[in-house]
Amino acid sequence: MKLPHRRQFLHLVAGAAALPAVSRIARAQAYPTRPVRLIVGFPPGTATDTDARLIAQWLSGRLGQQVIVDNRTGAGTNIAVENVVRAAPDGYTLLMVTVTNAINATLYQGLNFDLLRDIAPVAGTMRTANVLVVNPAVPARTLPQFIAYAKANPGKISYASGGVGGPLHVAAEMFEMMTDTNMTHVPYHGIAPALVDLLGGQVPVAFGGIPPIFDHIRNGRLRALAVTTTTRSELLPDIPPMADFVSGYEASQWFAAGLRKTTPVEITDKLNKEINASIAEPEMKARIEKLGATPTPGSTADFDKFITDETEKWAKVIKFANIKPE
Repeated sequence: MKLPHRRQFLHLVAGAAALPAVSRIARAQAYPTRPVRLIVGFPPGTATDTDARLIAQWLSGRLGQQVIVDNRTGAGTNIAVENVVRAAPDGYTLLMVTVTNAINATLYQGLNFDLLRDIAPVAGTMRTANVLVVNPAVPARTLPQFIAYAKANPGKISYASGGVGGPLHVAAEMFEMMTDTNMTHVPYHGIAPALVDLLGGQVPVAFGGIPPIFDHIRNGRLRALAVTTTTRSELLPDIPPMADFVSGYEASQWFAAGLRKTTPVEITDKLNKEINASIAEPEMKARIEKLGATPTPGSTADFDKFITDETEKWAKVIKFANIKPE
């Protein structure tokens, strides 16, 4: 048998080594060739579900394949994450990642996954503020007045949340941690019953999402003291950010897309590009802003750093407040 010359042999070896990379790039260029699932850990009608359906609609048009929202509720969104972690790393199973997932990384012990290890960041979609509101009977019209009132009445002021360990609960705990105040937590099964008692004065204080309570603020049934983002909300332009008075405070609701960590980077990058393009569309931006949110474009590296920072931030709050899941 005639053996190849050394130069020919080296070319053959180099070509063989390049085949996997060429194959990955070819797969990414062809992706997707069938429908894609977007797993959501919340039920239909929630803010996360609404965002997911907006993204799915626009992403379907850009990818040329349907993106199907698949609601997998239970275990505080952990079932949804497990579903993605166990899926094939081929880009056909996306996860709607939220602040809840960053909180759960510390809140729950013995999870079958590690968010930062097992989920690859793809792209942020939108971010929205929460707002600190009080019943008008509370004798405080500004945040500094409320902080002074809370310090003068340790343990006597109660605040409502939609559940133990939820974003609104930990937002309040971080407020207590950073202002050296002490309030009493009253958890409800969802924000709707909490809002009923807040309006009735049974519980005088709450952190809440702006859209569900916007009309109550506008009509004077609730008094807004501060929004939880570092900038003002377009829905409440006259309400100052918490950070104006509590340096470093930030507790936004945010939404993003993720994939199983071992998904080829070419597919992750393609999805990042298409999601960023989707939320940059003028019509899409208008729909996001109508929800009281802001689009959050960026690279996969941007989101990777962001979710790492969020996970570390909420870990400190959970440990400080000794929060345990129900």
